Amino acid sequence: MSRTRKGGFAATVTATLGLGLVLLVGITGCSSDPLAEQYRAGSNKNYIAGDGSVTEIPLANRTEPIVFSGLSETGETLASADYLGNVLVVNFWYAGCAPCRAEAPLLEKVHTATAPNGVGFMGVNVRDQPETVVTFDKTFGVTYPSIVDLDGQAQLSFASNVPPNAVPTTLILDRKGRVAARILGQISDTSILTTLVTDISAESAS
Repeated sequence: MSRTRKGGFAATVTATLGLGLVLLVGITGCSSDPLAEQYRAGSNKNYIAGDGSVTEIPLANRTEPIVFSGLSETGETLASADYLGNVLVVNFWYAGCAPCRAEAPLLEKVHTATAPNGVGFMGVNVRDQPETVVTFDKTFGVTYPSIVDLDGQAQLSFASNVPPNAVPTTLILDRKGRVAARILGQISDTSILTTLVTDISAESAS
C-alpha cells in the first residue's frame, strides 16, 4: 500500500488540465490508487483539488518504470532513459498556472542543492509554446529543461500517476525509473521535496 501524508502544503491548485479522454480513461482505470477511487466516486477529495498531499510508494509496491520522451523548449530531445541510474524529479506545469509560478523558485532551489548528488529535474509543460517556456525559465530562474508536451504523449506515459486536473503535480522517480513518490499540488516549502529526494536516493543506492 502507498502512504499518503497531508498538511505539508496549502490547498492551492485551482487550474485544470485537459489531458483528453484517453488519459482520463487511463487514470480512472487505476483501481489501486485511492485518489482515482475518489475521483470515480465523485467526492473530489485529494484529486481534483490537488491539495498538496504526498504519497510515498514502498519499493515492493512500485510499478514498472515510466518510459517517456519529448522535445524541450530549446528543441533538445529529453528521454527517461537518459536519467536511469539517478533519481529524477518530474514536475507538470504551465505558465498561466499561479501555483506553478509560486513553486518554480522552490523547485529550482532543490534542483541546485541536489544536482551535485546526481539528482535530475525535468518539467513537463502541458500547454505552452516553446517561446513561453523559455520566457518563464528566464523570469523564474529555472535552469532545468522541460518537455513541451502539446500532443500529450509524455503525459500519457504517466496516466496512472498524474490526475488530469491536478497541475502542478510533482513525481519522484527512483533510480530504475519507477514512481516512488507524488506531490499533488503546489510545493510551498522545500523541506518535504528535499526529504523525499534524499530518502529515495538513499534507498535506491542500497
